[in-house]
Amino acid sequence: EVQLVESGGDLVQPGGSLRLSCATSGFTFSQSSMGWLRQAPGKGLDWVSRIGTIITTRYYAEAVKGRFTISRDDTKNTLYLQMDSLKTEDTAIYYCATVEPGAQIGYKGQGTQVTVSS
Repeated sequence: EVQLVESGGDLVQPGGSLRLSCATSGFTFSQSSMGWLRQAPGKGLDWVSRIGTIITTRYYAEAVKGRFTISRDDTKNTLYLQMDSLKTEDTAIYYCATVEPGAQIGYKGQGTQVTVSS
């Protein structure tokens, strides 16, 4: 059974930092491109960042460039998202997912809530 379990979401003040984790099982993590999506209140689901099996292959949405860093630990089958200089507009549910060709969403977790508010 494929499982992706996100953690690390929280309420944080603007300018703060959070680190999201995604523990996975049931598929070959090291051979899978992975990514983070988010869905803000009343909006659609958008890619935030993606990382290939070659870690130098990374994508960041324009809105998070320079503030977020995606990484992976293939020994732990875990994906991470370091989020710094958080803004109120980063408030969303964040999902971990496998990335299929054409940047399509494969398996997706249940999400973790990130709220940025003073």
